[in-house]
This record gives sequence, C-alpha cells and structure tokens, in this order.
Amino acid sequence: MPFDRSRATSDPARAATLALAAIGWIVQDEDRAERYLSLTGLTPDTLRTGLDDPATLISALDFLANHEPDLIRAAEALAVTPEELIAARQELAQ
Repeated sequence: MPFDRSRATSDPARAATLALAAIGWIVQDEDRAERYLSLTGLTPDTLRTGLDDPATLISALDFLANHEPDLIRAAEALAVTPEELIAARQELAQ
C-alpha cells in the first residue's frame, strides 16, 4: 500500500506506518536483512518485539538513509520519495 503523499509528514502515526513498511521492505531480501540486523545489533526476536519501539523504527530509516541505493529502491517500492523516508525518521525522533 503506497504512502499517501498528500498527508502531512508531521504525523507520528503516519511516520511509524512508513517505518514499518520500510522494515517490511528491508527484510524481504535475506542479504539486506542480515546487513540490517548486523549493523543495528538487533536479532530477529528483538526486531519483532521492537516493532512498536520508536528506536527500532528509526533504526530502519537510518539504515536506509545511510545507504543511498537502498534508500532509493525502498522509496520506489513504497511509492514515496526518499525525502519522505527521511522526514519520517525526523518525525519519529522528535
């Protein structure tokens, strides 16, 4: 389900929804998921239990922001702009 660009990005619930979608995109690829877990120190179990934790959501958006090819591919897959992913990260950090 594409992220609705017409809605304001200053909505924590929408930012969390986009971050969850980003996590879904990250874990679809085994190599990318392993890289994410390795870089964040998360395990599959801590990822699962942390899906309602802003720090976990932010970690996924940071992961994408720190590797532009993934950021661009994730944005395309989620039908958003890379800037929207970055804005969601900033919203969650507030």
